[in-house]
Amino acid sequence: MVRNLQIPEQLEEDAPITSRTRSRLRSHASSETSIAPDHSRKPSRRSSSSASSSVGPIDLVLNRRTEPRVQIRNGSDDTIDVYDALCAEHGFEMQTWSKTRELLVSEFAPLCQLAEDIPHELEDMINTLPLFARRANNMQVTLFEAAIANNTADDEPHAPPIHIINDVDDELTPPYEFHYSNLMWHGQDVPKPNIEDLKGCDCFGPCDPNSKTCSCLKRQREYWGETGFIYDYRGRLREHDYPIFECNAFCGCEGDCRNRVVQNGRKHAVDIRKTRDKGWGVFAGSKKIPANTFIGIYAGEYLTDEQGEERGTLYNKFGRTYLFDLDFHHLKSDQPDWSPQYCVDAYHAGNNHSCDPNCNINPCYINEANMDKPLLTIFTSRDVDAGQELCFSYFGPMDDDDSQEDGAHVHDAVYVPCRCGAKRCRGRMWK
Repeated sequence: MVRNLQIPEQLEEDAPITSRTRSRLRSHASSETSIAPDHSRKPSRRSSSSASSSVGPIDLVLNRRTEPRVQIRNGSDDTIDVYDALCAEHGFEMQTWSKTRELLVSEFAPLCQLAEDIPHELEDMINTLPLFARRANNMQVTLFEAAIANNTADDEPHAPPIHIINDVDDELTPPYEFHYSNLMWHGQDVPKPNIEDLKGCDCFGPCDPNSKTCSCLKRQREYWGETGFIYDYRGRLREHDYPIFECNAFCGCEGDCRNRVVQNGRKHAVDIRKTRDKGWGVFAGSKKIPANTFIGIYAGEYLTDEQGEERGTLYNKFGRTYLFDLDFHHLKSDQPDWSPQYCVDAYHAGNNHSCDPNCNINPCYINEANMDKPLLTIFTSRDVDAGQELCFSYFGPMDDDDSQEDGAHVHDAVYVPCRCGAKRCRGRMWK
């Protein structure tokens, strides 16, 4: 046994905003940008085309606990050599982040989150209480806000609290039928996150946007084509509608790297408010939110495309659908027969459609090597004033071709007139 060996606890370690061709929203499950839409599907499904177009869900961070990267750093080779020799003298090997980060990350990786394990005990308990009990001392609202804070504390500990506000009627909160979370939950037959093929950069400290060796920067350039990271120095998106490749748990850089935005969580206050005509929605808080700012993750359950079809048919019947197909343009890769493999069911997301949206959904990869399973990340597309609703388009941008078959003839409850209030409102939310 080694006694009285003192080793320091920690060593120092080794353009203007534009928008790509916008995709379209669809009530049919497979409306696309570059290839003709498939009209064979019936359920109303959102898609990458429709969003005005866990940290990633992997074994490492799916429960999004504290950063799994072990903070053992090395500042100089001479210092490392000294302590390495000291450790060897006493019969053990010194572990450094630069030498063994892949082993350390893999060894301490959390389990993949499964949809069958989504907690529901609190929701069940609240729903069994009589209304007078839930109203007493504003209990239901207080618990709802506390649950949101608790479920997101680990992945965005510095995010401003979310408040529930209803100035319209006497409904206390959004329906108590979901577990509010930023996590991605894996449904049946959806493969667990692929970390075997995940690669990290070897950068020291924050990554340099002018680096010639950063592997994350090189990967971003493959899909974007511009120089530097897709984020500017303020952490704002430089261009929408391109896949985002953030640094991941295998990278050598630290948490303050410019290329770590989504994984560091929301920075601006938002509220959940009841609207007069559209149910509950998400609104900017007491301060303006600048354009191209990260707002949150369109989180929920990963489903196979077949499972999404089944749920979509059911959801349409009672007028609520939050299925989003993962069919972004970069996945098609000039494959005419390509079809989406997965979709996201974010049933709890709220009614946040507008024919003139101020937000955009962009695919993002962090701790996931499976390109068919990006995170759906929400960024503002223009400045959003305090108290303004945050919304994206289920249908697509106004300049899209609207010649697709109108879904108004469908009698499912989901096909209701649009009430977004935009000056150029189409009158409907789905194609």
